[in-house]
Amino acid sequence: MSDAVRVLVVDDQALLRGSFRALVDTAPGLTVVGEAATGLEAVELAHRERPDVVLMDIRMPGMDGVEATRQICAAPETAHVRVLILTMFDLDAYVYAALRAGASGFLLKDTPPADLLSAIRVIAAGDALLAPGVTRRLIAEFAQRPEQAELPTAGLPGVTEREREVLVLVARGLSNGEIAAHLRLGVGTVKTHVSRLLAKLAARDRAQLVAAAYESGLVTASPRR
Repeated sequence: MSDAVRVLVVDDQALLRGSFRALVDTAPGLTVVGEAATGLEAVELAHRERPDVVLMDIRMPGMDGVEATRQICAAPETAHVRVLILTMFDLDAYVYAALRAGASGFLLKDTPPADLLSAIRVIAAGDALLAPGVTRRLIAEFAQRPEQAELPTAGLPGVTEREREVLVLVARGLSNGEIAAHLRLGVGTVKTHVSRLLAKLAARDRAQLVAAAYESGLVTASPRR
């Protein structure tokens, strides 16, 4: 199990923590390295255990999941940690703040077990974004938030035309495989383009690439109402 994906489970409800732990621990290639009931405990355990993925509840007493995410993602010792937000509501206002704090994506707490396990694996691999059923709604809302992400995106300097095409499709919630099929490229080539975009835009992950695409004006959200 040395190469198993290490998971930290964070939720203020003991029953849910236990359920998530049992689910993850019985899945091949995954192992739970700790449980936390508060944001503060999550930060402390993340520093101690250095998990690959944190399943983060967003609403907790004291330090909430947003602040815990911010502290985990900002600290050099835990900068590699991927945070997957778990929420009861698909358009929970806290989700936007969590994504800006560095979370790699989010899922609903009633997501089918197989989908949750899959999400953990793809987030650990750095190739995840958001819950498929609400991706487009979320990023449309996300783009209309008044706060600006701290990304040097104006004009997308240094980004090639092909990279722009890839970035547009990333912003639409497509996976690398789907982007490859759409542009008739190899998956490896798409991964290279995404890696270059991450470097050029100083983005932590795909969630921040989505922000970059919208905030630069490359992609615009559909008008609501």
